[in-house]
Amino acid sequence: MAEKQYETRSVKRLNTPKLTGAYQKQWFMGLHDRIEKGEPFAFVGANCPMELLQAMDIPFVVNQWWTAICSAKQMGPYFYDLLEQAGYRNDICSYCAAAYACSLDPKPEEGPWGGLPAPTIAINGEGCSSGIKIEELMCESFGADSFRIQSFHQDIITDNWWEYSMDRWEELVGTERLDFYENELRALVDFLEEKTGRTLDMNKLIETLNNVNEQETYYRKTRDLIAKTVPAPVTVTDTVNAVMQAQWHRGTRWAVDMAKSLYDEVKALADEGKAAVPNEKLRLLWIGRGLWFNLAFYQHFEEKYGAAFVWTMYLAMGADSYIRNHVEENPLRCLAARFCFLEDVLHVPPFNSQWFVKEAKNNQIDGVVFLVPENCMNNGDFGYNIIQSLEKEGFPVCVLRADPADAKKWSQELMVETVEKFIEERVIPNKK
Repeated sequence: MAEKQYETRSVKRLNTPKLTGAYQKQWFMGLHDRIEKGEPFAFVGANCPMELLQAMDIPFVVNQWWTAICSAKQMGPYFYDLLEQAGYRNDICSYCAAAYACSLDPKPEEGPWGGLPAPTIAINGEGCSSGIKIEELMCESFGADSFRIQSFHQDIITDNWWEYSMDRWEELVGTERLDFYENELRALVDFLEEKTGRTLDMNKLIETLNNVNEQETYYRKTRDLIAKTVPAPVTVTDTVNAVMQAQWHRGTRWAVDMAKSLYDEVKALADEGKAAVPNEKLRLLWIGRGLWFNLAFYQHFEEKYGAAFVWTMYLAMGADSYIRNHVEENPLRCLAARFCFLEDVLHVPPFNSQWFVKEAKNNQIDGVVFLVPENCMNNGDFGYNIIQSLEKEGFPVCVLRADPADAKKWSQELMVETVEKFIEERVIPNKK
């Protein structure tokens, strides 16, 4: 029996997400024109130091961003069916495989916004073995040259790391580790200059990194304002698209303007005493990737329970972990300090348990919903400690096991029932 149809589009409360969405579409359409004129085009992972590409004016698309777009446009099932038709198992990592699926599409121009152009270069950091292989297949299919940034594993400070990250990043990361990644970035610059014919202007990189700091500072102010305002002026459906779309253009003045626009809108609502959920009784925290094909899911529990999802890592992560001061002293080393801090999500903040507990406390959270994608090789490595730490601190956790990108594997009735049961049996009694 087929599942009943359900609404997937969230109610839009702010203007900034509309601006970022319109810009992103316009930018992507212009990308096709730039590539047709012979410009290089990079496809990169979210853990790539994309500020180098911004500074060198090399257009790029982020792997995870493209997956989110395909998912939001309800094209995920189509692309993943292409992988099955090519003989791949149906539990291949969807978040890493959308671009490879696009390379197999016999009608690529019918993809979102004219489809994904064939990249000329691909850049990524060391990830899981599955993700690495998928990227290799994508590069082979598209005919792209690949650069992989190597990993350097070393114990670093984890206790209250956010107190070190902005100004004491040499102490936080470690000199040996920073030396290694600074050299990796220099090798990446050599690769980019060779493959694209463009050169890196250090003054432009300094400008880009300072723009990033300004952008993330606005996100910090927005996050902290939401945390202390009860009822919350906005929920995650108001912020997640605005933040994600601007983050992939971070380092540009447009991205700074969009971050400021988001803060101004949220502050105005808070100053006026307007609430996203007027009957707010419960505040929920969402851990994991965004449910891009069904953002309305977050709003399903508002009217019935007064339950507002007020937190995701998309806004909070950059606020604590992207800002690096003292840019002018050595911009490449400054970028290395930010990049290597995030390059290994299994061992390095902000994905450690202590940070999530801190955020739950600051945001006055009553319950946590944790989306664990079962087709991700990395999903269980850091999830267990996060769940145990939150529960120990009194924050009940509900685990949803589902595919965050492939809508055909999502059961709306089961997931709604699971979260409602969690709210009724754990969150409400715990709050009382």
